[in-house]
Amino acid sequence: MRPKAEDYAFDLDAVLSSMVLIRTGVPSDAFTAETLGTERIGNGVIIRSDGLILTIGYIVTEADSVWITLADGRLVPGHVLGFDQETGFGLVQVLTRIEVSAITLGRSEAASAGEPVVVAGGGGIQNAVAARIIAKHEFAGYWEYVLDEAIFTSPAHPNWGGTAVINLAGELIGVGSLLVQQTDENGKNEDMNMVVPIDLLPPILDDVLTTGRVKRTARPWLGVYATELESNVVIADLANRGPGEIAELCTGDIIMSVAGQDVDDLADFFRSVWRIGEAGCSVPLVVHRDGRLVDVTVISSERQKFLKAPVTH
Repeated sequence: MRPKAEDYAFDLDAVLSSMVLIRTGVPSDAFTAETLGTERIGNGVIIRSDGLILTIGYIVTEADSVWITLADGRLVPGHVLGFDQETGFGLVQVLTRIEVSAITLGRSEAASAGEPVVVAGGGGIQNAVAARIIAKHEFAGYWEYVLDEAIFTSPAHPNWGGTAVINLAGELIGVGSLLVQQTDENGKNEDMNMVVPIDLLPPILDDVLTTGRVKRTARPWLGVYATELESNVVIADLANRGPGEIAELCTGDIIMSVAGQDVDDLADFFRSVWRIGEAGCSVPLVVHRDGRLVDVTVISSERQKFLKAPVTH
């Protein structure tokens, strides 16, 4: 599944030289330590010649130490500039002078299903996969996350977090986020990567670079981990000390409605909550629990307030 340089019109080795490996350390008392761990490893891609690295946010969220392995094997320190919960992107700055070319940003909007791509992480050709775009469609993640249009690629990259998805022009069109499965018409499960489109980066880049976060109205956050089960939206878990736990939502609760509106699927559930107002608003829910309907009002919060902010140097 490794790409071959002769199959591409661009200089594959030169483009892969902008890929890096990222290792981060997170304090044990961090909010995400329990779910994501205190030691995280992933990939990133250099998007600016001064050593600005784009990665996926969960690798760097609440991290207080960052070490980056460049394509030539050098190990250099880095610093988390910020992360954005809505897109899923994270930004890291190399803290030493490097001479590595940056990848060119493409347009994910122009990418289409069936198009060949290279999915690459740090470590050169050994950590790259020749793949194709399988689909572009909505994605809802259990952690109160929705993309209007995500990119899905196959075959799946085994170390997908923070990988660069590169088009036939040698441009970056997305960053790998998850391993997901799709069932084909024969009932066979196919592994693929869910990719965050690069078009979501330019509108937020300046904000994250200057303040560590995006200047937008904060969405209401419930602190729930939800899933779809037999056409129902079900609470699978609750964030420790989060609004949902405080409101006494329970694992196994089936979400029937939000503010009087029936819930159709996971994306509909999250969007219905966000439509009520900004973080801090009251979110009235009706849940099915133990054979009966129960009214639960959750006083939402802002997710960012639960996270350790990047340290300002």
